[in-house]
This record gives sequence, C-alpha cells and structure tokens, in this order.
Amino acid sequence: MVAALTAGACVSVLAQPAPAPTNSRSVSEWLSRMHEASRQRSYTGTLVVSAGAAMSASKIWHVCDGQQQVERIDSLTGAPRTTIRRNNEVITFAPESKTATVEKRESLGLFPDMGRTPSNQIPQFYSAREVGVQRVAGHLADTVEILPRDEWRFGYRIWSEQQSGLVVKIQTLGEQGAVLEQVAFTELQLDAPVSMDKLKQAMKDTRGYEVIKPALKKTTAEAQGWRLKEAIPGFQSMSCHTREAGQGLAPGQAPMQWVFSDGLASVSLFVEPFDEQRHRQEKPAAVGATHSVGRRVGDHWVTAMGEVPLATLKRFIQAIERTQP
Repeated sequence: MVAALTAGACVSVLAQPAPAPTNSRSVSEWLSRMHEASRQRSYTGTLVVSAGAAMSASKIWHVCDGQQQVERIDSLTGAPRTTIRRNNEVITFAPESKTATVEKRESLGLFPDMGRTPSNQIPQFYSAREVGVQRVAGHLADTVEILPRDEWRFGYRIWSEQQSGLVVKIQTLGEQGAVLEQVAFTELQLDAPVSMDKLKQAMKDTRGYEVIKPALKKTTAEAQGWRLKEAIPGFQSMSCHTREAGQGLAPGQAPMQWVFSDGLASVSLFVEPFDEQRHRQEKPAAVGATHSVGRRVGDHWVTAMGEVPLATLKRFIQAIERTQP
C-alpha cells in the first residue's frame, strides 16, 4: 500500500449495492486524476503506515520530468533500508546485511494495474462517493470513497490534495467500513526541489554492498502446468514469473508467482514444491488489509495473498489446479 502513495483495499455492508455516486466525477475520473498526479508531481514527505497494531514510517523523495520518475524511500522505523527506483528499475539497500537487491517491477504507482486492465472494468465493480474536504499534512484534500459493488473486494477512503490531485492519505476499508490499514503523509512539501541526478547517482553507488539480482523468468501459468478452473469476478491475470532456484528444473518445479488484478486490488498465487517440514497447516493469516491462506495441491503448496477479503483468496486457492503431472 505504500507504493499507492509514493509513486503516486466490508463484507456484510459492502456486499450490498454501493450507493450511487453523488459527486461530479465518476470513479474512473477520480482515479485517473490521482494516478496522473502521482506520476507528474515532485515532492518530499514523511509517510506513516499503520496496519493493525503495527506502525512504520518512511521519508520520501519523489521527482519526475514528464518522462522519468525517480524516488527514494528511507525507512525511519525497523531495520534500516533505502529503496531507490527509476521508472521500473528498483534497488534496495540493506545496510545491516550490506546487500543491495536489484529488481524490475512492472507494477508501480497508485493502483498500478489501473492502466493495464480494461478502462471500462473498474466501474463495473466500484463506485465513487465524495464525502467532504479535510486537511492532511497541512493541505486541503477532497475525500472520496471508492466502494465495491460485491463482496470479493475491499473499499477505499482516499484523500486527494485539492490542487494537484495527489493522494495524501488512503484507508483500506473492511466489514462495516472498519479501517484495516492506513497510509498517510504527516509532512508533505509539494513541488519540492528534488535533484533527479543525485538520486540516480545514489542508485548506482553500490560500493561496499553485495549486489543481488533475483533470477526471475517471465512465463505463463499454462506453460508451468497450472490453470484456474473458474474465473473470479473482475480479476484478470496480469503477470506470471518463476524464480529459478536451479538449472534444468521441469515445468512446475521452480517457485512461481501468478498475479491477478481488478485494476485496484491485486492477488498473488505463490506455487512451490510441497515441503512437509514447512507446509504443515492451511491456517489463514492477516496483517492489516493483507490476508493469506495456503493449501496443498498434489505435490505442490499454493499460497494466496492479497489485500482482499479472505473469502476471495479461498475462492482463488480452490480454483487453481494442476494440468500436468
């Protein structure tokens, strides 16, 4: 959920039809405005994330020139960590272990899959309702609720800075509108003089660090011998990767991540060979808005994880099946 703000998820109540929009913007117009603001504005700020009893804070520097986005995120709580990205290139420095992990991430920004799913899909599953104006980190912000039309996804309450549209606060709403997770700026300077060149230089300076590049290979679930026997409403397959742990592995043996999205919420299916010592129970887990559940499927273990209701993950994990021995 941090990414939703830096480049820039109500069962019984939300299972009922969402109220019709009463504001002047449609759900697509609200989201497009927020999405573009996160891609176009330069800023610095302090971001606080609360999920259940856990809380963390980060310092953000974000700059863009219309074509490139560069940002740095320094953790202020927990283990020291600095993450710097240039567009989809990301490097994470961990000072305690002296490691620098280099990755490419396709999904970036506020609701990153919004632009990769059909533009007419989101209004089928969500509506927007304007609920007023509040101050966040010293800035006036329009408050809008993005409410689901069924029980398979969460809702969102979003604070969008009035002049720019930048998201300054976002809550993930659960049953009866309960706040499951919250991300908010406590301090924010818009149009800050952030140096893109300095951030790029810091990204390249790996002296004293062991550089790690995870061996990810783009593939398809079908090529790995997997499929869903039923579709989950609104969720489309976005990407599939395997993590190569060795050479010459047969299809389906390398750990796989299969990502689905409805444009706002996302679900990942992690598939790996079954290990009796590690995979002993199918007990669901939850941290804030993120839920997970595991299940054995033949000689494999499947974990479903995402910022969606547990019932949605259970539907995914019951739908996945092996097509190859």
